[in-house]
Amino acid sequence: MRTSLVRAALLNHQSSSLVRCSTQSLKLVRNSRRSMVTRTTPLGMSAKTAEEIYQIMSSNSNQFTGNDVASAMYALATADCVCFDVDSTVIQEEGIDVLADHLGYGEQVAALTKQAMEGGMKFQDALQARLELLRPSHQQIQDCLQAHPLQLSSGVAELIQTLQHADKAVYLVSGGFRLMIEPVAQVLNISKANIVANTLIFDSNGAYQDFDRNEPTSRDMGKPKAVQSILQANNYHTAVMVGDGATDAQAKPPAKAFVGFGGVVVREPVKALADWFVTDFDDMIRVVKEFGGTNGCK
Repeated sequence: MRTSLVRAALLNHQSSSLVRCSTQSLKLVRNSRRSMVTRTTPLGMSAKTAEEIYQIMSSNSNQFTGNDVASAMYALATADCVCFDVDSTVIQEEGIDVLADHLGYGEQVAALTKQAMEGGMKFQDALQARLELLRPSHQQIQDCLQAHPLQLSSGVAELIQTLQHADKAVYLVSGGFRLMIEPVAQVLNISKANIVANTLIFDSNGAYQDFDRNEPTSRDMGKPKAVQSILQANNYHTAVMVGDGATDAQAKPPAKAFVGFGGVVVREPVKALADWFVTDFDDMIRVVKEFGGTNGCK
């Protein structure tokens, strides 16, 4: 009888030990999983607030310009997608001005472009006036691109590559012409599906007929509609708009932040509207690398 009791006690003790061991093992697995989650969370999202990012960036950089620089930096670090204007932002020129120079209408078109970019004229009115003046054929546009290849802004290729490496979608949202933007997108490894731009309509002989007025960027307040469409179609939560013009500033909201770019031309009305105003892409690259990417994981 005593032997049976001893055996029962031993079995009960072993069972309790197994339960304790199993519980401890389960805790270790759970803790391990939590550690794995921590390791794969970007530093900027898991450990840094907007103010912390701003303080770190300010510690070894010049004073920043903008209405809400800290929030813009945080939005860039946590963004699902970043939308870029093309003319005077991704490239160093206004594409339509390059085309106008090529066709001999440079001064007239440049004046209309300036009014549209600074908000002094509705975009759709300026677009129609410029195209009616130019009436560019398909072949003339191809000849222009061949003779005057569009030049990327310094640092933009590195910024876009850094965003892509951080798994942030990049879009080109432009009031320019798709036909002129597609070669730029190809160089930057951006899909044609990620371009929102104006489509020119040609007849069977390639002569200019019109532009597609259903494109959101063919009219004033089109960029916020384009960004909203991008957000909804892809279930993105946070978008940032980067550009040099008044139409780019209009994209917030729905964009969480507007980063004004003055590396080609500084437009004072746009600078006054920007959450963060930059004249090069260096600090944006640093924000994404240090706070928004996968390289700084713990």
